[in-house]
Amino acid sequence: MRTTLAIDENLLEEAMKCTGEKTRTAVVNRALKEFVRRRKLEGLKNLSGKIHIDLDWRKMEEEELKAMKEHERLPRGRR
Repeated sequence: MRTTLAIDENLLEEAMKCTGEKTRTAVVNRALKEFVRRRKLEGLKNLSGKIHIDLDWRKMEEEELKAMKEHERLPRGRR
């Protein structure tokens, strides 16, 4: 998608040097991806200690194996 933006030329050049990107489009896309990734990580960090997940991996594995065995026993018909 083409968009016209007013971007600080010096900042854009510095970003291109830092990232090694060859085009302005590539450096802007990379910067946006990094910005979004960091914001998502911030959100996850803010949840730290607020959510308690009690997972019993042994029980989950047991249930998964049981489901797989049940699936194997199901009759297979023509489709």
